[in-house]
Amino acid sequence: MDSPPSARARRAVAPRRTVAGIWALVVALIALVVLTFLPTGYVIEQPGPVYDTIGGVEDADGEVTPLISVKGAETYETSGSLDLTTVQVVGNRERTPSWFELALAWLDGSRAVVPIDSVFPAGQTSEQREEQNTAMMVDSQAEATAAALTELGYDVGARLEVVGPTGDDSPAVGVVEEGDVVLAADGQEVANVDELKAIVAAGEGDPLTLTVERDGERRDLEITPEEATIEGERSWLIGVYLTTAFDFPIDVSIRLDDVGGPSAGTMFALGIIDTLTPGEMTGGEEIAGTGTIDAAGTVGPIGGIRQKLHGARDAGAEFFLAPASNCDEVVGHVPDGLEVFAIETLDDALASVDAIAAGETGDLATCSS
Repeated sequence: MDSPPSARARRAVAPRRTVAGIWALVVALIALVVLTFLPTGYVIEQPGPVYDTIGGVEDADGEVTPLISVKGAETYETSGSLDLTTVQVVGNRERTPSWFELALAWLDGSRAVVPIDSVFPAGQTSEQREEQNTAMMVDSQAEATAAALTELGYDVGARLEVVGPTGDDSPAVGVVEEGDVVLAADGQEVANVDELKAIVAAGEGDPLTLTVERDGERRDLEITPEEATIEGERSWLIGVYLTTAFDFPIDVSIRLDDVGGPSAGTMFALGIIDTLTPGEMTGGEEIAGTGTIDAAGTVGPIGGIRQKLHGARDAGAEFFLAPASNCDEVVGHVPDGLEVFAIETLDDALASVDAIAAGETGDLATCSS
C-alpha cells in the first residue's frame, strides 16, 4: 500500500533539512579554521606576575635574593608585602592572537583586547620596544630611589641623559648620542622631561636647538621635531629616549629581570622606604599597587589597571594603591575582596599604608563614580 503524498513529502523534506544543516555546520567550521589563521590586528592584555618589593626574587641559579638591597645605610627587617603588579601581553606583530582567543578574552573580565598599534607602535621593531621598556624601567627605578631618599631627608643630584633615538627614522638619529647630558632647549634650561616636552610643544614643529654636554664639552644640536598621534592626540616629538641620572649618597640596587616599563615606580619607592626605616610599615598586611613616580614624589597614571587589580587579588592582596588619574578605569571593575585607595603623591601612598597597617582606612581617598 502506497504512503499518502503528504507523508512522502515530509520524508523528503526532512533529509534535505538534515543535509542543509550539516553543510551549514561544515561551512561554519571552515570559517572558524580560516579565522584562526588570519591576522587580527589585536593583542590581549592579562594579569602578569606580582613581585613583593620588600621580599625576594629568584636569580638565574634559583637562589632567592632581596628585590631591593642597600649598601651604605642601615636596613631593617619588615613583614607583610608591598607588591608591584604587571601586565602580560599575549601576541605581537609576528604572531597575533586568533579570533577564537580574542573571543575568549572578551568574555573574561580580567583580560582586555586592545589594538596592536597601542602596544606595538607601527615602525617600531620588537627589539626597539624591548629596549624602550628596559630604559623606562631603569629610569623608573632611579626616579623611585630619588623620591624615596628625598622623603627620608637625603640630598640627590639630577641630570637628564640621552639613552638614544626612539627608532631608525627618528629625527634625532645622527644628532644625539647615548650619554649626552641635556642642559637646555632653545636657550631655556631644562631639569626634567616634562620641561623639555613643553618647550618642544611650544615650537609647533620649528627646528629646536638642544644644548647638551658631551665628553665634557657643551654643544648645540639642531633637531626638527616630527608630528605624531599619541592616544588620539597630535604631539610634536624629537624622537629621543631620556633618563634622569642621580648622584645618590647610598647604593640602592633593585633586582627585577624581564619586567619593563615605568609603572612600578611607586611600589619601588615604598619598598625602599620600608627597607630603610625601622618597624613594619605595612603592619603585616598584604598591599599591592601601581603608578609611575618622579623624583618629586608625584604619582602618575599607568596602563592595564584592571588587569593589575585582578593580578593583585589573585596573589592574595587585600588592599591596592591606584593612581587617582586611573580612577575612571577602576570604578566598576574592582574584583571582590580587594579595597582600592586613590593616591596622587608618595605622601598619599605612605599615609595609605600607615592607615591600612593601623586598620583605620575610613578617611582614605577611594575611586568613586
